[in-house]
Amino acid sequence: MQRNFSSRLVVAAMLAGALAACSGEAPADAPADAPVDAAAGSDVAAPVDVEAVLKAREATFEGIGDAFKAVRGELEKDAPDFALIATKATEINTAAGKIDSIFPAGTSVDDGYKTEALATIWEKPEEFKAASQKLIDESAKLAALAKDGDKAAVAAQAMAMGGACKGCHDKFRLDDKK
Repeated sequence: MQRNFSSRLVVAAMLAGALAACSGEAPADAPADAPVDAAAGSDVAAPVDVEAVLKAREATFEGIGDAFKAVRGELEKDAPDFALIATKATEINTAAGKIDSIFPAGTSVDDGYKTEALATIWEKPEEFKAASQKLIDESAKLAALAKDGDKAAVAAQAMAMGGACKGCHDKFRLDDKK
């Protein structure tokens, strides 16, 4: 009889644990204010490794900046390397496609993190998505134009891509140089 009662307690504990897992709450060992990744692919949001996210975010934007500098450098030459420009524009395009995944909620400067990401990103998610899509579109156009080797057209498109960067920075990035 004692053994049957113990088995029932174990089963009851397992069911309680399973029900708790379905609640949609963060795991019990996560800090109460830890950001969660709602796109983690399950009904239960997983806590976000904020340091990893911030490092990935910084690396992504440093990569975009370095690639854009290379494009501008080539356009300053009399005979730009259009293959290099196409490659760098493709790098920017690939990085821009990752932007949505490196901005989980709760990782802004207003949340106390060392970042330039403003809370506006999450307050106006449709605008932020549109701004990142604009960079994707403009960088794809630059990569395609570079293959034609028309310096004036490539330079004009590089300016348009730079405008996509600036537009996002103006609305969604902390300007700590003011």
